[in-house]
Amino acid sequence: MIGAPAYLAPLFVEVGLTFALLFWMGVCRVDAVTTGVVHPRDVALRQPNWPAGITQIANAYHSQLELPVLFYLVVVLSLFTAQSTTTLLVLAWAFVATRAFHALIHVTTNHMRRRFFAFLAGSLIAMTMWILFGLDLFFGP
Repeated sequence: MIGAPAYLAPLFVEVGLTFALLFWMGVCRVDAVTTGVVHPRDVALRQPNWPAGITQIANAYHSQLELPVLFYLVVVLSLFTAQSTTTLLVLAWAFVATRAFHALIHVTTNHMRRRFFAFLAGSLIAMTMWILFGLDLFFGP
């Protein structure tokens, strides 16, 4: 079994990415309102009236609240059940790399094909982590 600090490191990086996007989005939104680019009544009910760049950051942030939930859960459960392995650790870092790449695409070019393949890679990695965790848990190493 991998030690908790090493195994939780990719989880902390993913959480850090999520908070970075959250605060970046917040700063950009506050700036847009205080400079008059956006009026609060135009976005108060979540209307899509933010400038494109801010929407890209917001979309990248919201995306970090979707698929990564499955990642967080498999990491925590594998530690809780003493099923953390080197393979899962490597996959965890690969997952975090795909999420960082996905976020980078979101906030820069927003190239949908590249973004899709980054998302697909992360999805397949998360699914593989769950399959390996389940096999180890129910059928042993």
